[in-house]
Amino acid sequence: MFGSLRVRNYRLYASGQVVSLVGLWMQRVAQDWLVLELSDGSPVALGIAAALQFAPTLFLSLWAGVLADRMDKRKLLLFLETGLGLCALTLGLLDVTGVAQLWHVYLLCLLLGAVSAVETPVRQSFVVEMVGRDQLTNAVALNSMTFNLARMVGPAVAGGMIIVVGTGWVFLINALSFVGVITGLFLMNAKQLHRGEPVPREKGQLREGLRYVRHRPDLVILLVLVFFISTFGLNFYVTLAVLARNTFGGDADAYGLLSTLLAVGTLAGATLAAKRSAKGKPRLRLLILGALAFGVLEIAAGLMPSIWLVGATLIPVGIAMMTFTTTANATVQLAVSPDMRGRVMGLYMLVFLGGNPVGGPVMGWLAEHFTARAPLVVGGVVSIIAALVGGIVLARRGGLRLPTHRLGLRKRARV
Repeated sequence: MFGSLRVRNYRLYASGQVVSLVGLWMQRVAQDWLVLELSDGSPVALGIAAALQFAPTLFLSLWAGVLADRMDKRKLLLFLETGLGLCALTLGLLDVTGVAQLWHVYLLCLLLGAVSAVETPVRQSFVVEMVGRDQLTNAVALNSMTFNLARMVGPAVAGGMIIVVGTGWVFLINALSFVGVITGLFLMNAKQLHRGEPVPREKGQLREGLRYVRHRPDLVILLVLVFFISTFGLNFYVTLAVLARNTFGGDADAYGLLSTLLAVGTLAGATLAAKRSAKGKPRLRLLILGALAFGVLEIAAGLMPSIWLVGATLIPVGIAMMTFTTTANATVQLAVSPDMRGRVMGLYMLVFLGGNPVGGPVMGWLAEHFTARAPLVVGGVVSIIAALVGGIVLARRGGLRLPTHRLGLRKRARV
C-alpha cells in the first residue's frame, strides 16, 4: 500500500506536499470566504473568482506539457512553487492590512491560476521520474491520499482560524507552508530520478502531441468523460460555501465542516485506490462505475434537507470521486509513450481544469437564480449521462481496453 515511500526522492516530495497542501486547502476556504464577504454573499462573484483561477489552464497547460517534456522538471518545479508561495504572501499582506478589495482577489486568482496551470502538468508528469513505472499507480494513489488528508485537515483549521483571526493570516500561513515542498525538491538526489531522454526543442511539438492523442480514440473518449465530470460534477468549490452560508445560515466553520466531511470521503477513496494498486493496472470498468456512483451520490447530497445529512452524504461522494479521478490519472499516464507523457498530461489537465471557467459561473448562476442545491443536482445528472455514454462507447470499441507502453514497446494490456 505504501510501496512508493521506499523511494527516498518520493519521501522527500510527499513530506513537503503534506505541509504545503494543508496550507493550500486553508487558503481555498479563506479565499472563498473572503470573496463572499467582499461581495455581500454573491454566488456569481464566487464563480467569477473560480473562473479566473482556472482560466489560465485553457491557454497555458498544453504549453506547460511541452516544457515538461523538454526541461528538468525538478528545477522547473522549484521555480513554480516559489511563485505560488509569493501569490499567497501578497494576498495575505493585502488582507491583514485591511486594504483588500474584490478586484485584488480577482487579480491574484488570475496570477495564481497562471502559475498553477504550468505547475500542475509538470508535477503530474514528474511522479513517474521519482518512482518509476512499476510504482506509478501506487504513487498516484498516495498523492491523492496526501492531497485529501490535507483537504480534511486544512478546511477544518481554516474555518476556526477565520473566526478567530480572520482570513488574512490563513493566506500568510499558506505562504510559509511552501517552504516544505521547496526544501523537499532541493534535497532530492537527481541521479536517482528515472529520467528519459529530454525531447529536443523543435517546431510543432505541441501539434505533434495533439496529433498523437487524436489518433488514439480510446484516449479521446476518456478525456471527454473527464471533461464533463470535472466541469459540471466537481463543482464543490462553488457549491459548498454557498450552501453553508445561504441555504443553512452557517458561518465559516459550517463551510469548513462540509469541506472536511467531503475530504474524509476522498481520503478513504484514495486509500482504497492505494490498496488496489498492488493488484496491477487500473481498470476502465472501475472508472465508469466510479463516475456513475459519483453522479448518483452527488444528486442525493443536493437533495438532503439538513446540513448534517448533506455532510454525511459527502463522505461516499468523496469515495466515488477519488475512485474516478485516481483511475483516470493513472490510466492516462500508463497508456502513453514516455516521450509524450508531459504533453498528454498537459492536455489531461486542460480538460480536467480547463472547463472550470465555464462551469464555475454556470454553477454560480444556478445557485443564485434557483437554489444552492441546483449545481449539485445538475452536476450529478451530467456525470451520470457522461459515464453511461462513455462506458457504452468504450465497450463497443473492444471490451474496455487501452494499449499501454513499457520500455518504448507497445503492448495490448487489460486495464
